[in-house]
This record gives sequence, C-alpha cells and structure tokens, in this order.
Amino acid sequence: MTALELQGQAAKAAARKLAIAGSADKNRALLAIADALEDRQEEILAANAQDCENAKKNGISPSLLDRLTLNPARIRAMADGVREVAALADPVGTVTEMVTRPNGLMIGKKTVPLGVIGIIYEARPNVTVDAAALCLKAGNAVILRGGKEAFQSNNTLTNIMRETLQQCTVYADAVQLVQSTERESATELMQLTGYLDVLIPRGGKGLIESVSRNAKVPVIVTGWGNCHVYIDDTADLQMGANIIENAKCSRPSVCNAAETLLVARSVAKNFLPLAKAQLDTYSCEIRGCSETCSILPDAIPATDEDWDTEYGNYTLAVKVVSGLDEALEHIAAHSSGHSECIVTESYANAQRFLNEVDSAAVYVNASTRFTDGGEFGLGAEIGISTQKLHARGPMGLEELTSYKYLIYGAGQIR
Repeated sequence: MTALELQGQAAKAAARKLAIAGSADKNRALLAIADALEDRQEEILAANAQDCENAKKNGISPSLLDRLTLNPARIRAMADGVREVAALADPVGTVTEMVTRPNGLMIGKKTVPLGVIGIIYEARPNVTVDAAALCLKAGNAVILRGGKEAFQSNNTLTNIMRETLQQCTVYADAVQLVQSTERESATELMQLTGYLDVLIPRGGKGLIESVSRNAKVPVIVTGWGNCHVYIDDTADLQMGANIIENAKCSRPSVCNAAETLLVARSVAKNFLPLAKAQLDTYSCEIRGCSETCSILPDAIPATDEDWDTEYGNYTLAVKVVSGLDEALEHIAAHSSGHSECIVTESYANAQRFLNEVDSAAVYVNASTRFTDGGEFGLGAEIGISTQKLHARGPMGLEELTSYKYLIYGAGQIR
C-alpha cells in the first residue's frame, strides 16, 4: 500500500469510532485543541515564519502571502473558532420524520457523519484548523492536503491537534496531513476510492478545475469567486461606494471579495469618480470598458478575459451597463455562482435581482464579504459551495452530515 492508502485506512478506522463518539467527548477534545493552539503559539509562529520566508524567495504574490501569514491575532482567532464549533449543537444523531406505515413499520431518518473527508487547499493555514474542528464535531475523519508553501505551518498545526486528541483519548488518526506536497499526492488523494467519502477543494479556479477533472471520488466544489456588485440607477451612490470599497478592498485575497463592478449608465458619470476616490486609497487598479475609461481616463482598458478573472488583489473590473437587464445578463454569463450584490432603492429591482441571480448568496445593499460561515451564524466553515447538490453556500456542521433510514418492524415481510 502507498503512504496515502495507509493514511486512508487509518482514517477509515478512526471515522467508524468517531461516528459513535458522544458530544461531550468531542467537545472536550475541541476545547483542548483550542487551548493547545494558544499555549504553543510560538511554535506555530516559528513554523509559519519559515514558510513565509521560503514563499518570499519563491516570489509568492502579496495576496497569497497575506493568506499564508499567521500572527498572534490570527492564531487567537483560530482558537476562538474551534471554541465556537465546540459550542454549536451536535448535528449527529438527530432522528427526524419518524412515521408509521400502514403495515406497521416505523421509519425515521437519522443524521450521520459523511465518513472520511479529504480537503485540498492552498496557502491558508487557518483552513487546517477550521476544517479539522468542523469535521471532528460532525463525527468525520479528515485527510488534509495543503500547499507546499504552507507545509511547515500545516504540519505543526496538525501535530498539535493529533497530540491533543491522543491526550483526550480521541482517535488521533481522525486528523491527518498528507506529507507529500508533490502534485502526484494531490492526484492520488483525488482518486482515493475506498477510503474517501467526499473530497472538498478550497482554492482558486485552477485547483477547482483540476479536482473536477481528475477526481474519482465525490467532490463538493467550493472556492473561487468572481463576485459582482451592481450599482442600480436608483442606488444611494455613497452607499454604493462604501459597499464596493469594502467588498473589493477589505481583504481582496478571499473568495467573497468583489471582482467586477457593474454600473447603470444613468449614474455612471456621478458614481465612478466617487467610487474611484475611495478605491484610490488602496491603489486599486481599475480595468474598465470603453465607457468607464472615458469617465476615468487613467483606467486600463479591459479585455474579455477580465470579466472572468478572480484577481485576488487590488484589481477591479468595471463595466457600464444599460440597466438591470444587462447587469443580469452579464452576471449570468460570467459569475462563478458565489456571491452577487445589487445596490438599489427600488424594491422591484431588488426582488428581480434576488429572484433571477443564480448564485449561492445574493445581496441587496450589503457587501459580498458577508458570505462566511461565521457571519451567517454557522460557526467556522469548511468552504463555500458554488454547486447545487448536497450543499450550497457556506458549509457548516449540518452540511458535513448525511442521513440513514432507521426501520423498526415486528416481523413484517413483503
């Protein structure tokens, strides 16, 4: 057996035991993990510093470096996130829809863990902890495969969690990290049939496409976001400027950041200079259509590729549209299905936007940056699904479970 198959075998065994673990045992382990992360902060920061130094030498982009970098506040946030997961209701073991059939059979549905979850992700060490905590609380084992740029950080975090689980007499093999960062290990994980019950990729468009193309195990697509903000002809323009500033610039490297701004032609001449003044404080580059460039002479002419690009940095595609109909058409053609926003004072336009935009999260007069498990009250998230089967939008604990039917009989035969 390969090293990864051995990890899969161990994860499968741990998942069977974890599936019947009580809430108290899981919560005790999670709280201990949170304390250990804070107690061993210096160890984590030293490993992360090594990753960041190597990443800089390899020319990592500023946005990816931001995702990679840990500091005391981010470690504290990770620990608090684990505590929040511990405080959430256990999604496993709930029996619903118990009915009695005419033949006397009693049939109900019980929530159960998915089993063994594989996660492939890039650059963000906090995913290591968030994913492990959510999987543990939902009774799942997890095999993590991070990027090479974060290996030291991920390995240290995983070792801390495994050691803590061992001390809590919870199955350490429920959390494992793939030790190889070569491309072949990612491909092997995508094809680890017999061990993985589901694979969740978290990363950019290239990673998502690679997993979708190569995986032989079930996949829940999460990650890349080409998110839009549309400024309607009835919009409060200052509100719109504030929303696009936040949606684009508060943290441009994340998937819920806006990448495209659409502006109704009737307000473009007033709105674009207002928005640009706020975006300029971040040195945000604007790539605009011809009308945008005529209003903002220093904008860079956009290409067709810009409308489909997740920049992950301080770059924003801007297009002037005739109105709501054209905005809806543009979003339908170019959205990744993540998050879209309309800024409007028109109830009718707001309702059309909510009804006609086919994305996981659709906003009226609020930043797309709220698409997040914590902001939605779900606790930490395993990812944001942009597909429609099994889960859509921020995936919390409930989305990491399935169900089975329980049937009670008294000798019935068919």
